[in-house]
Amino acid sequence: MSLSHKHQCREIITKAICGKGRKFSTVTHTVTPPHNPTSILGAWIINHEYESVPAGDGIEVIGTYDINIWYSYDQNSQTDVAKKTVSYVENIPLSYLDPKHRASTVEVSADATQEPSCVEATVASGGGSVVIRVEREFAAEMVAETKVRVVVCTNNCNEEADKDYDFGSLDGDFDELDPDLLDDEI
Repeated sequence: MSLSHKHQCREIITKAICGKGRKFSTVTHTVTPPHNPTSILGAWIINHEYESVPAGDGIEVIGTYDINIWYSYDQNSQTDVAKKTVSYVENIPLSYLDPKHRASTVEVSADATQEPSCVEATVASGGGSVVIRVEREFAAEMVAETKVRVVVCTNNCNEEADKDYDFGSLDGDFDELDPDLLDDEI
């Protein structure tokens, strides 16, 4: 049964997730303590704060964190902690973007799926600084107004009769769907 005169297609404007992206990155920072370090006893990152903003066809995450390096000096006879605050901007490209969203209604959000963490800390070859490698990962979403189409029954429709439709003209509309974007919870 094809769509008859008692059914119409309507467009609804709604807020929906119109873009998604994820980015893993590794960065290197140099911390110069007040004393020449002999060895690294510990390295950690605290006070991570960030916000997200739209940026062209992507989302930018703007943030800061503090690096703390516990190190020994004076031939391993004394210890101290060196601190450095780092600012960063991470551009997250969107792997999915609805081209028909209303740009004036865009809202973005980002979640740190892996908080910045130190994976390696070494004394630099010159001996006066510490080089640390930090990993971090963000997942971002863009929500905006967009249109969806629905089939509407304009008369008193019999619920049983309405279940058998021929949507033959819609067969190719799902070829471009990316199954990786589907939620795992479904």
